[in-house]
Amino acid sequence: MRENAPACGLMNAMGTYDALLVVSFGGPEKPDDVMPFLENVVRGRGIPRERLLEVEAHYQRFGGMSPINQQCRDLIAAVEPTIDLPVYWGNRNWHPYLEDTLRRMAADGVRRAAAFVTAAYSSYSACRQYIDDISLARAAVEGAPEIVKLRHYFDHPGFVAAMVDHTRAALEELPAEHRAAARLVFTAHSIPVSMAETSGPGGGAYEAQLRRTASLIAAELGGDRPWDLVWQSRSGAPHIPWLEPDVCDHLAGIDAPAVVLVPIGFVSDHMEVVYDLDVEAAELAGQMGLPLARAATAGTHPRFVAMIGELLAEPEPAACAATCCPAPARRTAQAPGAGRHG
Repeated sequence: MRENAPACGLMNAMGTYDALLVVSFGGPEKPDDVMPFLENVVRGRGIPRERLLEVEAHYQRFGGMSPINQQCRDLIAAVEPTIDLPVYWGNRNWHPYLEDTLRRMAADGVRRAAAFVTAAYSSYSACRQYIDDISLARAAVEGAPEIVKLRHYFDHPGFVAAMVDHTRAALEELPAEHRAAARLVFTAHSIPVSMAETSGPGGGAYEAQLRRTASLIAAELGGDRPWDLVWQSRSGAPHIPWLEPDVCDHLAGIDAPAVVLVPIGFVSDHMEVVYDLDVEAAELAGQMGLPLARAATAGTHPRFVAMIGELLAEPEPAACAATCCPAPARRTAQAPGAGRHG
C-alpha cells in the first residue's frame, strides 16, 4: 500500500483520479479490540449489552480477530501492480479510519480519488452509509480530496466470473455422485424489510440486484441447476421484519441431495461468512447428513482484481440522488450480526 507515493493520474472518459481509496467496514484484529469495535458499530442505537456479548463470543472463537482487515490488505496488494495509482485504505468502523486516511491523502497532495467500496449492492447499509461516512470524514479534514464512489458492480463480468469459478470449485468438493444434482443456495446479509423496500432510486434494488447476480452465476454454470436466494446474519429486534428465509431455516427444510452455499452478498471471507456459514450452517448440515460445500467469495480472484481497474477506466458514475437508499427509521436500527460486514 503506497501511502506516501506521489500522485499520478488515470484518465477515464470524464476526468482524472490521482488515487484509489479502498473503503471497507473494518474489524477487530486482537481480542481486546472486539468489544470497543462492537460498541463503535452500534453507538447510539440502544443495543442490549447481552447482544454485544453474544456477538463478541463469535469473534473470540476465532482468536478475537476478524479476517476482513487482512483481506483488504491482500486485495490492495493484488490491485496495486495492476493500476498506475497510489492506493489508500480507510474503514468506517475500525482502524485505519476513513478520517485518518483522508488526512494522510491530503498531506500527500491527493486532490481527487476514486473510492472502491467492498459492498457490491444498493441499500442504506451497503451504499448510502458509506457515502455519508465519506462525507463526514471529508468535512473533518482540511483540504480533503474529492472522493468519487465507483459504481455498483454486482453484475460486472469480473465479479460474476470470480464467483462462477469459486462455485465450480465448491461443487468439486462434493461427493461425485451428488455434484450434478446439487442445489445452489446463494446467501446475502439480511436487512430490515423497510430498508430493502427503499433501496435504490425506485426501491427494491437490493434484492433485485442479488437475484440478478445469482441468475448470472447459475446461467454460467449451465444445466438449469436449481437455486435459491436466502439470507443470513439477521441482527435486529424480533418484532422488526427482516428479509427471510434465514439460511439455516432454509437448509432445515430443503429437498436436495447436496447443497453449495454461495455467499454473493460478500466480497471476502470475513467473520459473518466463516461463522454463519462455515460454523452454524455446516454444523446443521452435518446433523442432517446433507452434503454441503461453501464457495469462496471473490477475494483476490484475478478477474475481480482486474474489475477494479476496469471500473476506474469507466466514465465517472453519476452521484446518487439524496433520496436514494434513505437511512432507516430508528426503530429498525440493528445490532451487528457476526460482525455486520466485519
